[in-house]
Amino acid sequence: MNITANLFVKEIEPCLEFWVTRLGFEKVTEVPEGKGLGFVILKKGNAELMLQSFASVAKDVEPIAADTYRSALYITVDDLKPIRKALKGVPLVVPERRTFYGADEIIVRDPAGNVISFAHHTGS
Repeated sequence: MNITANLFVKEIEPCLEFWVTRLGFEKVTEVPEGKGLGFVILKKGNAELMLQSFASVAKDVEPIAADTYRSALYITVDDLKPIRKALKGVPLVVPERRTFYGADEIIVRDPAGNVISFAHHTGS
């Protein structure tokens, strides 16, 4: 089994700087929609993420297009150092922290407003 998140966004293009340029995801699929992009698939290693514009959702699965979405992704990483460097200048949702369950976390919002948590589990 594999689960892939599909984040619905107003516009895909502003999100690409966050996911591709900063975090190193590769755009492997792109579907135009009007003057912009309607859908993309991004990959990095075994991680896969889909971004779909609200306009594309309206044409694809109309019954869910009128809903408002905000999602939260929890991404476990081997090392926070490259994430910290990639996200330099991106506002944090909360200060970088260590949780009671032993995870060091960096939590930000992507350009579409989704909460993205990057976690390194220290085991302590």
